[in-house]
Amino acid sequence: MDFRLTDEQELLLESIREFVAEHFNEEKIQQWYKDGSVPDEVLIAFKDVGFAFLGIPEEYGGVPIDKLTFCLVMEELTRAAGCSTPFELNLLSMYDICEFGSPEQIALCMDLYSKEGKPPFALAISEPGAGSDNMAMATTVKEIDGKLVLSGQKTWVSGGLKVPYMLVVAKDDDPSPQNTGMSMWLVPMNLPGIKTAPIHKIGQKLLPLCDIWFDNVVVEESMRVGERGQGFINLMKNFEVERLSLAAWSVGLAQCALEDAAAYAAQRVTFGKPIGNYQLIQQKLTDMEIKVQNMRCMVYRVAWELDNGMPVQLNSALAKRYVSMTATDVCNEAMQIMGGIGYTEDCRISRLWEDARGQQFAGGTDEIMVHISGKQIIKKYSR
Repeated sequence: MDFRLTDEQELLLESIREFVAEHFNEEKIQQWYKDGSVPDEVLIAFKDVGFAFLGIPEEYGGVPIDKLTFCLVMEELTRAAGCSTPFELNLLSMYDICEFGSPEQIALCMDLYSKEGKPPFALAISEPGAGSDNMAMATTVKEIDGKLVLSGQKTWVSGGLKVPYMLVVAKDDDPSPQNTGMSMWLVPMNLPGIKTAPIHKIGQKLLPLCDIWFDNVVVEESMRVGERGQGFINLMKNFEVERLSLAAWSVGLAQCALEDAAAYAAQRVTFGKPIGNYQLIQQKLTDMEIKVQNMRCMVYRVAWELDNGMPVQLNSALAKRYVSMTATDVCNEAMQIMGGIGYTEDCRISRLWEDARGQQFAGGTDEIMVHISGKQIIKKYSR
């Protein structure tokens, strides 16, 4: 494996840094975190320079890139900005509709995405009683009196408060755990019977979450995305990519925290000398650097495996678990190096820590990654 960057990758990352330098600064980001969103003009600017189309198939107006380049972009966006941004999830959402949607659905979503720089839908999977245990999902679409009726509740829906559509995963007819048949539906949010409420969380404030209730919402067959009964199976195809991108995102948070902590250690003076001269601080920085390098190597390897058509069910879960947990550790140590100032809202280390901690839930918890990995490890060594 050769992870030396190509000239094209170097130019792309330089363009990412230039974009962030132009549109992001600490004052703006702090205000955005209070507002709970990135302004529309920044999303449109991201779209206008072409970044919003990275990885989308060329036939839909996208710019094809491999998974390693995608991870490089996700890492650099987060590192340079010093915060979690919605760009990563926006791209992943568009991948789903482009892969599984009908020509009409793809055209509708790409047209709105090309105008606004953000997906016209949010993805609704998790439920209050069915997060990691997807088979416990109780939301259904049933045929009642000749009509298709959607009923149930979804939670942890990213960006669901201000979108015209919702990409809903629901069981076909029967909510019992034994029923594995699920379909995806592109549901207009202006239909009667839909209600939303915001979820207030401590970090990742630029990724607003909400609860959604569907009370006997009548849907049409034309709203089904993909084949009947294949909704969850289709989503599973992209879980490895989602976990990998979240891991790359975590690397960016940890790298930013490490850089801030090292810079602070070089200029903060106690007892007549910079704290970076003290061996205990040097040890913290050394261990943080080792962790960040290991995190990056893990992410790049899984991306390389994906690009070469290799199975990554085990390694993507291992990377998601290790990298998200370790990013929190690195941000925690960075906060410790910066002392009390790192615990204030005026210091972005506190924001990086909160955002990194949230990554241990997103895309599957640390514990679920063990559940996935453990079974694969037993198979691997029992041959």
